Amino acid sequence: MTQKTLLKPGNMLYPLPAVMVSCGDKPENFNIITIAWTGTVCSSPPMLYISIRKSRHSYELIKSSGDFVVNLTTKELANATDWCGVKSGKDFHKFEEMKLTALKASSVSSPLIAEAPVNIECKVKSITALGSHDMFLAEVLAVHADTALINPETDALELDKAGLMTYAHGNYYELGKWIGKFGFSVMKKKTKKRLYQ
Repeated sequence: MTQKTLLKPGNMLYPLPAVMVSCGDKPENFNIITIAWTGTVCSSPPMLYISIRKSRHSYELIKSSGDFVVNLTTKELANATDWCGVKSGKDFHKFEEMKLTALKASSVSSPLIAEAPVNIECKVKSITALGSHDMFLAEVLAVHADTALINPETDALELDKAGLMTYAHGNYYELGKWIGKFGFSVMKKKTKKRLYQ
């Protein structure tokens, strides 16, 4: 029989996306904050959230502009992702320090990070005080993906080729082996055999 150890209440919902959130409404105040407290909350309209401490430099930038961009990260961006999480935009221009390229977004004032494989433009709908963090609930206005990740035959986004990075209990990991697709448990045996041989 499996044994369980009782732990104190805490954030144990892992793994999480390790994303770089870009913000600011003009080049001189462009900033990047690393966020793991983020996720999807609605499909239609597409919505997500990020949670930020009020003390963080990006908090006021996002509150003021009312928008931000979630940039997915990869193993190649691991160093920049970590650095942008431990250094403050009050002291450093993170795009310059990490030699990242700020691209103009299509629907928001915050910039995209060109080196990220996927960029998600978001408009803040509400801010909810939760305790240590405030939650920014946002609607997704646009998504940009690296063309190299688009299958030319099917037009499908193939994120497995991006080397995406996750965060779990203080550590970063590259996403690994594919084990199934949504709905595989109820597929017809013939279809399942074709996909999983």
